[in-house]
Amino acid sequence: MIINKPAKTLGVLFVILLLTIVLPVFDINVEAEVNSELCESVEQIDKKCKSLSKEECQSILEECQSYLQEKSEKINNNINQTQREKQNLQDQIYYLKNRIESLNSQIRQSNLMIRDISMQVEDTTESITKTTKRIEESEGRLREILRRIYEQDQRSPIEILMAGENLSDFFDNLMNLQTLNERNKEILRQIKNLKNRLQEQKSSLTNEKEDLEKTVVMKEMQKQERAEAKENQEYYLKLTQAEYQKYLEQKEETEQKAQKIRERIFELAGTPQAPTFEEAVELARYAEGVTGIRPAFLLAVLTQESNIGKNVGQCYLKDPQSGSGIVISTGRKVNNVMKPTRDVEPFLSITKELGRDPYSTPVSCPIPSVGGYGGAMGPAQFIPSTWNMYRDKLKEVTGEPGDPWSIKDAFLASSLYLTDAGAAQQTYNAEWRAALTYFSGGINLRYRFYADQVMAIASDYEDDIKLIE
Repeated sequence: MIINKPAKTLGVLFVILLLTIVLPVFDINVEAEVNSELCESVEQIDKKCKSLSKEECQSILEECQSYLQEKSEKINNNINQTQREKQNLQDQIYYLKNRIESLNSQIRQSNLMIRDISMQVEDTTESITKTTKRIEESEGRLREILRRIYEQDQRSPIEILMAGENLSDFFDNLMNLQTLNERNKEILRQIKNLKNRLQEQKSSLTNEKEDLEKTVVMKEMQKQERAEAKENQEYYLKLTQAEYQKYLEQKEETEQKAQKIRERIFELAGTPQAPTFEEAVELARYAEGVTGIRPAFLLAVLTQESNIGKNVGQCYLKDPQSGSGIVISTGRKVNNVMKPTRDVEPFLSITKELGRDPYSTPVSCPIPSVGGYGGAMGPAQFIPSTWNMYRDKLKEVTGEPGDPWSIKDAFLASSLYLTDAGAAQQTYNAEWRAALTYFSGGINLRYRFYADQVMAIASDYEDDIKLIE
């Protein structure tokens, strides 16, 4: 709240003292009633709020918003982890599938080679069989020749002469048998060598075939192992996919609940001008484009001042001479609604320019029993004299007279004020000092609690803004 007078400062001190006594009890009660089961049901929250004040209901809603935001973040972490596990399983399945295809190709190739070698072994075996038969035939002929040579060697000269053969013919015949014998021996040697080579070739081919068969068996085992691994990975992928869908459903459900609560936080106001959170963020971004004030910080200041349009004043000015008025809800007369020497005339001028009835336009009430003044206007809670300091700046931006009860103008006017207080630097210290100035009119460390609260709210709003982006 923007203040220009000591009486208001005394009022703030009284409120601080009052809050110090009352708030701990209130906080304990609210915290005791806020739990995860309650926050999971908007209907339960509505039911609970019927028995609470607006402030208590507001506190529960904010607690539930924090709970659901934390839950949403945990679900997001689970989703990210599940996505990584899912991708890892898909990569492994892809590798195993390709590996199985490769093994199938190698097995088919090895089987073709085995068939080829088997055919070669069959051909070699047939050649060995034929060669063996030739050897047997050659050995039979050799035995016949040797038998005839032996018979010839056993004949005496008398037997040769009595047979009427010439001696020279006998020796010629014997020589021919000897020559034939040598030739058959050579042929037999060559055939045996051929048989040996064929036997060696057959043995080599058989060994090669056995090795290939062993390789095929090994690759079949590898294929089976990889197929089983692939099947297991696909099983776990289905589980992961189900878990992923479960997390997505949880995330969607949590975000819907959080969205409803965020919207209802600002819809509880008794004024149709109160924006939703998303609308408030858009207004803050507009103001940032003009002044450079960080949206989350501006929203935090306006939350502290009027809960972003929820509480724009509970009193009416009725007597411009004395500054007295009434409480809107009860009609009870209240003194010091507005300081007559400082703010009544600017207030009458502002309302006249805007076509408002000054005696039925809400302003803040004075702090009871302290003697301070009220009179703060609109969502930004400017007192009339301070508002007039910024009306020309507003007109330069919008081209129209500023309206302190307009949400858009209130956002912009607050941003201009905070810019003059140094908040456009967007550093923690600069914003903290600007918040303190906004509340007390200067750097008064007695009210540092206000600046601390603004910065804490701004931090929460920064997370909320990221969430809705």
